[in-house]
Amino acid sequence: MSLFSIVQAPFICSGQDWGVSPIRLDFTTKVTSGILTVSNGTPDKINYQIKAFEWAQDGEGKDKYTETADIIFFPKMMVVEPGDKKIIRAGMKVPRADREKSYRLFIEEIPKPQKAEGAHITFTIRFGVPIFFKPVKEEFKGVIEKISMDKGILTVPIKNTGNSHFVIQTITVKGIGADKETVFSRDLPGWYLLNGVTRQYTTEIPKELCGKIVKLEIDAKTDQFTVKDSLDVQRAMCLQ
Repeated sequence: MSLFSIVQAPFICSGQDWGVSPIRLDFTTKVTSGILTVSNGTPDKINYQIKAFEWAQDGEGKDKYTETADIIFFPKMMVVEPGDKKIIRAGMKVPRADREKSYRLFIEEIPKPQKAEGAHITFTIRFGVPIFFKPVKEEFKGVIEKISMDKGILTVPIKNTGNSHFVIQTITVKGIGADKETVFSRDLPGWYLLNGVTRQYTTEIPKELCGKIVKLEIDAKTDQFTVKDSLDVQRAMCLQ
């Protein structure tokens, strides 16, 4: 019996084993193709399979993938010898639009056949290279929608109102007390936010601090801009 496990790495592969460079591709009217280099730093040859997926996000901002023919790429399978490198050529086959189109090219290590009997686990790496097909004119915009808190759980919805993705780097939550002192502070990790998508970020305010907070200040920093908002805290919002 063989158990197969895939580890997905959003930005890097296993740095000491095998890697992909660059870690993203940006296509425009003038740049419609690109090259990825896959390097093998292991003592064994590695077999890979490559697939293209359209990248979307649902109403909660969770990533969704659908296999697509929008991207031309070659090869679809390859073998990289120890210490060697191979290239993947990729390009667009759809017209440019008013809104950015997002994709991922997944490069997946094919596990070696296992000869030993009995149960075992094979760990392999699947790396998804982001590919962005830029719109005619990029607009980077975003807003913090209605902030709420119930039973000490703070919810911060952030919406991408532009036509291109941005990356939320950090969301800083500060709890301000009656004397305007900071009684609570927390940084929440961000992620890509595709155009038109709203993502909900939540965090729990400790019970022993929640009752001391009169205002929560939200500062969301992206790779393009910063958005801020605040919530006046009522004691009922902290009650469990």
